[in-house]
Amino acid sequence: MPIDQPTTSLSHIQIGGRKSKLAVVQSELVKQAIEEVFPDLSCSILALSTLGDKVQTQPLYTFGGKSLWTKELEILLIEGIDEFPKLDLIVHSLKDMPTHLPEEFELGCIFQREDPRDAIVMKSNSPYKYLKDLPPGSIVGTSSIRRSSQLIRKYPHLKFESVRGNIQTRLRKLDDPENEYCCLILASAGLVRLGLGDRITSCLDEVYYAVGQGALGIEIKKNDHKIKEILKYIEDPVATKCCLAERSLMRYLEGGCSVPLGVHSDYNEFTQELTLKGIIVSPDGTKSIEGMTTRKITTNEDCELIGIELGDILKVKGAQEILDKIDMTRNINAKPTEV
Repeated sequence: MPIDQPTTSLSHIQIGGRKSKLAVVQSELVKQAIEEVFPDLSCSILALSTLGDKVQTQPLYTFGGKSLWTKELEILLIEGIDEFPKLDLIVHSLKDMPTHLPEEFELGCIFQREDPRDAIVMKSNSPYKYLKDLPPGSIVGTSSIRRSSQLIRKYPHLKFESVRGNIQTRLRKLDDPENEYCCLILASAGLVRLGLGDRITSCLDEVYYAVGQGALGIEIKKNDHKIKEILKYIEDPVATKCCLAERSLMRYLEGGCSVPLGVHSDYNEFTQELTLKGIIVSPDGTKSIEGMTTRKITTNEDCELIGIELGDILKVKGAQEILDKIDMTRNINAKPTEV
């Protein structure tokens, strides 16, 4: 064994994740990364369905929000139950992870961020490439008020309607000749990881993306030092800085997955400066607040501070008014949330 080959006293790691095809692919990516660094360490994957996977007909926040994606798996981080083994870590799409985890757990690392932008996927054989090409009245499928509220202002002639289900289900709905959707808006990262990058017609550079979009978050039991030590070797240092800052902003604004908060972050490895941009948009797209700040990042605490700093900038500009109105109307006018 080479002198610089990292070692661990563990011989096996049990990985947990959701049962969707994308979630399994993401768990496999983490498994492969760990085994490449620790060739004597074997990993196995447990894929579970969650309530969020099973209920496809209503907005997530009406029956539990983001915790649906995590709660059932988190139980197995504590202990094995019946035929289900105890988990050492859980692989999540980071944008699905709550910014406040239960006190027994922590974000062990942030792994591999794909392109965080949103993508346009046109109907099969469509002659169109961009939203601006679509004729008036065209139906755009998206279950994200973050996306639709930003786009309503620029494309008032289009109709934005909810579409739920996993990526494959959504694509089937889109390509069905009997379906009225002209295109879908989906995260580029999921399409790329599933080998469906060729379905991307164009990317929405003008749209602020979701907090943590494109990155994988690995959840562990708090103070599991052996697992944390292993995860140090596979974390993405740039994605970690960007995503910790984005999550700090969301946490500070008390944003849930139903709040139309969009972000854009960029870390300069040479200057060690992180530029964080954010936008809060009213669900109907009529009012928006944007802000930006830059800070030198040397510690994770700096990432926390830049998120708070941008949060203050947005609040001074009036973001709290939008957030308060969303809270007041959330249960009256249920808006589809991002999945």
